[in-house]
Amino acid sequence: MNAKGFVHKYGDNVDTDVIIPARYLNIADKKELATHCMEDIDKNFVQVVKGGDVMVGGFNFGCGSSREHAPMVIKESGISCVIAKTFARIFYRNAINIGLAILECPEASEKIQSGDEVAIDFDTGLITNLTKGETYQANPFPAFIKEIIQAGGLMADIKKRQEA
Repeated sequence: MNAKGFVHKYGDNVDTDVIIPARYLNIADKKELATHCMEDIDKNFVQVVKGGDVMVGGFNFGCGSSREHAPMVIKESGISCVIAKTFARIFYRNAINIGLAILECPEASEKIQSGDEVAIDFDTGLITNLTKGETYQANPFPAFIKEIIQAGGLMADIKKRQEA
């Protein structure tokens, strides 16, 4: 399992209300909801993000309320992985539940800049900054988390196992 894309970088304490403002939570369609992803912190995000891109944050990424909408709109916007120094625990679990790849790597969070192109090997946890020619080591996913993400989320993984 691998990812490769360009970076959209944000700072510390990016909360779920910034990722998807509460005023939009009445929108049921995921694609439409994702058109408001990051708009209170980065008005241009939805116009410039491309499928496969990577989001990088600082400490405590995804803090705030426990809504699953936050990782869901990040994934729906095309982001293949979020890298941060640390994640709020509820965001971390919600991301796994909906199948959004996330990696904690303080060095990558500090050194990677917006616009850099990065490649991620989820089997080894190796993050390669193709722009700068640097590598950073994150902990790779345990096999069961990798299976959930590859399946597209926890419920999809359960369904896949039931059908097997």
